[in-house]
Amino acid sequence: MQPNHTRVRFLLFFAALLAILALDGCAGLFNRDAMRVTVAGIEPLEGQGLEMRFAVKLRVQNPNDAPVDFDGVALDLDLNGRAFASGVSDQRGTVPRFGELVVSVPVTVSAFSVARQAFGFASGNGVSKVSYAVRGKLAGGAFGGARFSDSGYVDLPGSGSSGY
Repeated sequence: MQPNHTRVRFLLFFAALLAILALDGCAGLFNRDAMRVTVAGIEPLEGQGLEMRFAVKLRVQNPNDAPVDFDGVALDLDLNGRAFASGVSDQRGTVPRFGELVVSVPVTVSAFSVARQAFGFASGNGVSKVSYAVRGKLAGGAFGGARFSDSGYVDLPGSGSSGY
């Protein structure tokens, strides 16, 4: 009966060792820097009805030693702290290790979002800058892809402001 007990202990030890190695491997996968994403450009697209559509071009930089594969992009854009536009794309690609890629995402701006922003500007006294925030994710991969965000300010034309 003793050999069976030793065998069970060995199997438990072996299973625990495999679990530790698996968790250590997963921890290595999560030890990566966040993707750097900036708005590289905006181009108008044909809209329908009262909505406006734009192609937002995102420059995605991968500061990691491994490429990031993606199979879809989701994007939300806020202006002055308010939701303004959102979009998705089923674009596929790979951001190379220590490399970059420009991704185009079509976004939709509703007439209500435009009106809300216009009323905000009309009620503001001498507004010279517009704050923006971009959030989204590159979908896919073994752990759901990579999330990203960027924010900043844009000077309005003729405001006399300089810098960000």
